[in-house]
Amino acid sequence: MGGIGGRNWMKMRGAAIAAGLAPALLPGIATAQDAVVVVEAANSTQFVFNTLLFLIGGFLVMWMAAGFAMLEAGFVRTKNVSMQCLKNISLYSVAGLVFWAIGYNVMYGVGEGGFMGAPLPYAFTDDDLATGYSAYSDWFFQMVFCATTASIVSGTVAERIKFWPFMIFVVVLTGLIYPIVGAWEWGGGMLNSDDFVAFAGSEFSDFAGSTLVHSTGGWAALMGAWILGPRLGKYVGGRTVPIVGSSIPLATLGMFILWLGWFGFNGASQLAMGTISDADDVARIFVNTNTAAAAGVVAAVLYTQLRYGKVDVTLAINGALAGLVAITAGPLDPSVPQSILIGAVGSLLACLTVPLLDRLKIDDVVGAIPVHLVAGIFGTLVVAWTTPEIAFLAQLIGVLTVGLFVSLVSAVVWFALKATIGLRVSEEDEIIGLDQAEIGVPAYPEFVTP
Repeated sequence: MGGIGGRNWMKMRGAAIAAGLAPALLPGIATAQDAVVVVEAANSTQFVFNTLLFLIGGFLVMWMAAGFAMLEAGFVRTKNVSMQCLKNISLYSVAGLVFWAIGYNVMYGVGEGGFMGAPLPYAFTDDDLATGYSAYSDWFFQMVFCATTASIVSGTVAERIKFWPFMIFVVVLTGLIYPIVGAWEWGGGMLNSDDFVAFAGSEFSDFAGSTLVHSTGGWAALMGAWILGPRLGKYVGGRTVPIVGSSIPLATLGMFILWLGWFGFNGASQLAMGTISDADDVARIFVNTNTAAAAGVVAAVLYTQLRYGKVDVTLAINGALAGLVAITAGPLDPSVPQSILIGAVGSLLACLTVPLLDRLKIDDVVGAIPVHLVAGIFGTLVVAWTTPEIAFLAQLIGVLTVGLFVSLVSAVVWFALKATIGLRVSEEDEIIGLDQAEIGVPAYPEFVTP
């Protein structure tokens, strides 16, 4: 994610002070000792603002867990709402524990150009000004990204998967699959190695996770939906039967919560706000993020009106999310018109993917595969257009490498769960709903027949 701005200049000042050149570089300061005090104060200010950015961004991304819960609760049927709420509460909690136990060190303990770090618990260290931010704030920010990846899978496999097999998959996803993929780029691993750069023309670049977070969750969801199979009654006699969700207002609320959380997702991935340039970059990221989402909505509304003769509110909701996913790989460099185009195209690609999945009889309850996988791939590839120093070949190899790894490992885990404890509930339980069959707590008891 992002980079810490202003560090080189601060190092140069520090070196100048150590060499006794402070009076020349810092007018009005009489001695090198006085200059050291000034620099320490500046470092303290940067430390505070950088840490604050991590914390604010972190709790905004954490709030996205509520967005996913409400989005999924609105898109599933009444008889499955409690189960979706339970899954989202549980997956966030499990991700937080597993990412501490093994995930963080797998992701950030990787050697330069390596595959993965050691799966060991993360040991928090005392901070000093040289780190630039609190270790606690950094860990928290990275953890909520990990939880987001699992949330993407939850909605796709809704309404027919057992609770415990799903949670076992979450442990593997958040403890190993996502951290390994993150290690390759954000941890300084093999997609940033000198050999990779020499072959591909540049390092792989994914600023805030169009591929590392969103397509990772999308590939895992795709494998899960394929192996699990569609819901009963979804595909009958060669045609697709629409299954209407329980609450468009809830789904809309979920979308707006996710939109809000995305400012933390993308903005805080700048990883610094202690300088004027960093603060300006964060603001620019906010604007590009917002315009991409807005363009995604407008594109979906126009497309569905022209294609179907009526505006589809569910695709408008997912159009916003697809625009957000598409801009996430490179929210800093594009101009505003470029961001609008990226958001609109990402949304249209998501809309076009929905009927394709139906033709393949892949049942994605909430549309996570079109939104997170397809728009995520597009957003990652388009970075080569908005950021000239990034090679298209590097982006393409990164996307394909992540897709192949996540798909293979996810498929192995899904198949292993299916062959052992089973993935899918019985037909009887699916008909009565998972609220009753799996957890015994209906979300809307007034609609449940005694």
